[in-house]
Amino acid sequence: MFTKYRVIILMAAIMALFALVACGTAEPQIVEVERVVEKEVPVEVEVEKVVEVEKQVPVEVVREVQVEKEVPVEVTVERVVEVEKEVEVVKEVEVIKEVEVMAPEGPKEAIIFGDLNWSSALLQNRIAQYIVEKGYGYPTDVKFGATLPLFQGLKNGDTDVAMEIWLPNQDEAWNEARTEGAVLSVGKSLGNDWQSAFVIPAYLQEQYPELDSVEDLKDPAYKDLFDTAETGDKARLVSCVIGWACEVVNAKQVTGYGLDDHVEVINPGDGAAMNADLYAAYDKQEPWLGYQWGTNDPALKLDLVRLEEPAYSNECWFTTKACAYEDATILIAVNPNLPGRAPDVIEMLRNWDFNINIYKAVVQWQDANPDADTKATALWWLSSNSDVWGGWVTDEAQASIQAALAAGEAADGWPDE
Repeated sequence: MFTKYRVIILMAAIMALFALVACGTAEPQIVEVERVVEKEVPVEVEVEKVVEVEKQVPVEVVREVQVEKEVPVEVTVERVVEVEKEVEVVKEVEVIKEVEVMAPEGPKEAIIFGDLNWSSALLQNRIAQYIVEKGYGYPTDVKFGATLPLFQGLKNGDTDVAMEIWLPNQDEAWNEARTEGAVLSVGKSLGNDWQSAFVIPAYLQEQYPELDSVEDLKDPAYKDLFDTAETGDKARLVSCVIGWACEVVNAKQVTGYGLDDHVEVINPGDGAAMNADLYAAYDKQEPWLGYQWGTNDPALKLDLVRLEEPAYSNECWFTTKACAYEDATILIAVNPNLPGRAPDVIEMLRNWDFNINIYKAVVQWQDANPDADTKATALWWLSSNSDVWGGWVTDEAQASIQAALAAGEAADGWPDE
């Protein structure tokens, strides 16, 4: 069969040759031969190879990215918060330690005291102002006001020093401000002190010995002792001064004890009005019910009794407040900017020890010298107690203060009274 095809092909070639010779210019027709060659290259094989290459590209790479995303964001945030808290604590400790180093150079800025509107705070301010001016050379000034607005002023930098921050009265505000880094405590003043919104004169309890508890105020027989035309059938309770932290506390206590239907709360405009109300009743031996604390003048001079209340607990105090005050802790607080510009004053305040026994002696002197105002009382105390305040100051400051006292100088920043 192969031979037969060779003969046919040979004859075709001879005929094509004859035709070429005969035509002269005709080109040879070899298209069919070229088609045979093209069929020898299979296109399908190349296409299959390309498809296989594309299918071999792995998609697992996406899973590797997902593994990276599994790192929790919360862990990073928590670590940042913890670091910030630690830094805040370190900063506060460092600020207090700066008082042992050196004061900044240049003119000294005025130190502004929050002039809280009660006797012990005013006296401590006058004494501290004198020491700061005459001993350390800083000008001083005061801003007069009540507890809550002056505490806000301390946070804002409107004042630099508060000589009496009463806790637990200001617990919520104080804890929040400390967390924010808006205030610093540099020591204590007065020490610990009692307070109560349910105080009566001792002579009244002698007449009614079974009147000894806040629950007794629900009894009509005892409640009627304190009612007035102003309060109707409710007992009149002379509570805390408007703007003091205890104004809010005492109102919550009345509600917590279930006394809203039995007690009418009266809030005086200032401490002097509150004390005058008690003195007037005491002089006439009349019933009186209201708020007092251990270092307030009437409490130091009169025979008073506190009605019994449930004992203090943190759970009670931070919820209903249907319990007694915890004995107060009284702090000296400053704005955080003060240590950087007056470290020597901060060191003096850290040594401050104007305690309750000292203050009782001051009140006794004032009783014997009724014409003496707060400034005269401060000068008397400083002149008579250098052995006490001398331990708070440097030797150089003590010498300067004693020289000023000997010359009869007053503090320039003392307000008019």
